[in-house]
Amino acid sequence: MVSVRDVFGIDSAMRVPAFGVRDDHVPEIDPGYRFEPEVTLAILSGFVRNRRVLVQGLHGTGKSTHIEQVAARLNWPCLRVNLDGHIGRMDLVGRDTVVLRDGQQVTEFQEGIVPWALQRPIALVFDEYDAGRPDVMFVIQRVLERDGRFTLLDQNRVIQPHPFFRLFATANTVGLGNLTGMYHGTHLLNHAQIDRWNVVATLDYLPREAEIDIVLARVPELADAAGRELVGAMVAVAQLTREGFAAGDVSTLMSPRTVIAWAENCQIFRDPALAFRLSFLNKCEPGERPIVAEYFQRGFGTELEPCGDAAA
Repeated sequence: MVSVRDVFGIDSAMRVPAFGVRDDHVPEIDPGYRFEPEVTLAILSGFVRNRRVLVQGLHGTGKSTHIEQVAARLNWPCLRVNLDGHIGRMDLVGRDTVVLRDGQQVTEFQEGIVPWALQRPIALVFDEYDAGRPDVMFVIQRVLERDGRFTLLDQNRVIQPHPFFRLFATANTVGLGNLTGMYHGTHLLNHAQIDRWNVVATLDYLPREAEIDIVLARVPELADAAGRELVGAMVAVAQLTREGFAAGDVSTLMSPRTVIAWAENCQIFRDPALAFRLSFLNKCEPGERPIVAEYFQRGFGTELEPCGDAAA
């Protein structure tokens, strides 16, 4: 058992089980990662009490990474599965395959993701949970119940979960579908299934100074006074895009992931304006680019020159 206060720097008396040895499924530790206290405690409740934890939030907030970094500090094996439209029932449950045994072709059942993970001390993370096909999602409904056993009908076998199996998920919505128009491909989820998630945490964008620190940790070449001022202006522009999105002025917002990409591209092109165009502006609707250019002007105190002038 490890102390949450010692390992995560959160004022809590909670103690969490941890493994003493790392294996290939344990994520690498990011020493610069910043933990949001409430979301971290929600995730830790999954590891301590075997709660089913769903982390919801806008893109780029670090939902999946948050779970991985908690697991990394606990030496807990972690497996991420992206529930895109190509994941089917056989991928989750398993299928019969033809293999060679002693020179003879025989049919053998190959376990899918769910039964494989259930039998191991592993944290299974369903990424983009709200993008899973509705007909497939019911496959995991029984597993969502704590200590829920999984039945392989084709094998007439019932799988008992490993005592240290844990289940998490991330989603851009809370099973309500594509309400904002940002997340095409997400689905309305059955309320009975959403109700099986014991803990639902919302991860928002970090405060300004914390976001600056994260960008500087990822791009250490900017970790001086001038670099911090530059990144501060970048984060200010990103926050303006988020405010503009909330107000309905623009349909595209800048995530921390995009800010990091912008900072990295600044190191390549040595021009914040050009890097901004290539990192974010060209992703925006043409009719909204003047508004986004105004955000740049407000953040940097200088006009964003048209592409043709920059190239000249």
